[in-house]
Amino acid sequence: MSRRTSPIRWAAIFMLTMTFFLTTVELVRYASFRARFPLGMQIAGVPVGGLTYEEASERLVQVYQAPIELLYEDAHIQVRPTTLGFQLKLENMLAAADKQRVAQSFWTGFWNYLWNRPMSSQDIPLQAEFDDQRIQSFLENEIAIRYNRPALPPMPMAGESAFYPGQPGTEINYEVSLQRIKQALVSAENRVVRLEIQQTQPPRPTIDMLEYMLKDMINASPFDGLVELYFKDLQNGLVLHFIENRISEEEIPLDVAYSSWSTIKIPVMVSAFRRLSAPYDQNDLILMEQMIERSDNDSTDALAKAVIDPTFAPMEVTEDMRTLGIENTYWAGFFTPGSPMLQDYKTPANQRTDFSTEPDRYAQTTPQDLGLLLEDIYYCARDFGGSFPLAFDGEITQEECQLMVDYLALNKIGVLIQAGVPANVIVAHKHGWAYEVDDGYIHTIGDAGIVYTPGGDYVLAIFAYHPIQAVFDPVNLLFAKLSQAVYSYYNLSTVQ
Repeated sequence: MSRRTSPIRWAAIFMLTMTFFLTTVELVRYASFRARFPLGMQIAGVPVGGLTYEEASERLVQVYQAPIELLYEDAHIQVRPTTLGFQLKLENMLAAADKQRVAQSFWTGFWNYLWNRPMSSQDIPLQAEFDDQRIQSFLENEIAIRYNRPALPPMPMAGESAFYPGQPGTEINYEVSLQRIKQALVSAENRVVRLEIQQTQPPRPTIDMLEYMLKDMINASPFDGLVELYFKDLQNGLVLHFIENRISEEEIPLDVAYSSWSTIKIPVMVSAFRRLSAPYDQNDLILMEQMIERSDNDSTDALAKAVIDPTFAPMEVTEDMRTLGIENTYWAGFFTPGSPMLQDYKTPANQRTDFSTEPDRYAQTTPQDLGLLLEDIYYCARDFGGSFPLAFDGEITQEECQLMVDYLALNKIGVLIQAGVPANVIVAHKHGWAYEVDDGYIHTIGDAGIVYTPGGDYVLAIFAYHPIQAVFDPVNLLFAKLSQAVYSYYNLSTVQ
C-alpha cells in the first residue's frame, strides 16, 4: 500500500517544491519590478516607466538640462537652461512619482502582477523655477548686443539738398521672446525658440548733421560771400544759428547787422496791426497787401503814415520792436527818396568793430531778429501765444496774427526760400534786396519766413552779403538749396 502511494507523495512534494520555487522567482521578479516606476508613467512629459529612481533622474536631467536653441533670424545660438536661471525641481517630482510607485501594498501589487494587471499611475507635472530677470539679462547682454542691428539715419547726399534713405534696424521684442523661451524650457520636445525680432525705424538725422550739410552746401556754392542762417523748430524750440564766412578765413561771430531792405515791412505790418481795429478800413488792407505781396515801397509809407504816425511812424515801428526785445532791428526813415533819417540808431549789431556789411543807415536787421518776430506771429496765430499778448497788452488779436500770416503767404515770388519747397507748401515770408546807390550793385540779399510743412513748421531766415557784388542767380540758387535741405530734413518720408 505504502509503496503504491509513494510516487504520489513524491509528485506532491515535487509540485509543492516547484510552486515554491516559481513563487520565489516571481517574488524576486516582482521585487525588481516594484523597484522601478510603473510602465506608462511620465514625469514632466518624459516616459520613465520601467526605470529606476536613478535612471529616471538621469533621463529628466538629459531632457531638461539639454541646451535650447535660440534663432535670431538666420543665426543659431545654443544656451544651457541653467544660464537662463532655469532650475528643475527634480527631487520633488521623483518623490511624487515614488509615492505612486509604492501606493499599493506589496502583496496586492504582487497579486495584480501575477494576473498581469497593469498598475495605475498618474503623470507627474513639471516642477521648475524660472528667473525672468536672468532670461532678460541674457537676451540684452549676450544676444541683443551681438545681433541687434542699429537703425541708421538718413544721410546727406554729397553736394545735394536731399538725403539718402535711412536704414531700418532690428531689436528683440523681449516680452514675446521671454514667453517663448519659457515655453521651450518646459517642453521635452520643442527646444527651439525663434526670437521675436521687430524692425526699428531710422532715427531723424541730428541737427548737427543738418548744420554740417548746410555749411557744406554754402562752401560748395559759387557764391563766395558771407551767409548767416537762423532756423527754429516751432514744435520743440530747437535753434540752429550760424555764420559761414567765405570772404576770408576769419571766423565771424553771430548777429551781424544787415541792410533790411524790404524785410523791414514785417515789423511795419506788426506795428500797423497793433494800431488797427476791426472793422478795418479797406484802403488800409489794400495798402497792407500791396506792401507785402508786391513789396511796394509807396504803399508801405502810405500805410505807416495813415495808421501809425504821419511823421514818426518809422520810430514807432522801432519802438515796438524794442518792446518785443528785438534790439538790432530798426526803421529810421520812410522809403520815399529824400525822406529824412529820423534817428541814427545804434544797436549791438551795428556797433561791432570786427566785421561790417556797411548796412543801410535807414533800416537794419539780423536773421535772428526776423526769426524771433516771425516766431511771435506764428504762436500768436496758432493759439494766441508768443510775446504779443503780453508785450502789446492784447492790442494785436489772434485773428490779426493770422491775417499777418495770410498776407505774408501771398508773397509768392518762386525764388529764394520759396524755391526750395514744393509748390503746395505755405511759405509766409518777406524777402529783400536792393541795388545800392553808391555803386549800383546788390550787396545784401535776405529772406525770412514761416514754413508750414507736413513734417513740422519752422522759421527760416537767411541773409547773404558780398562786399563787391551779390550776384542774384547764384545767391538765389544757394537760398533755394538751403531751403530744400531744411525741408527735406523735416519731411524725409515725403521727399525720399
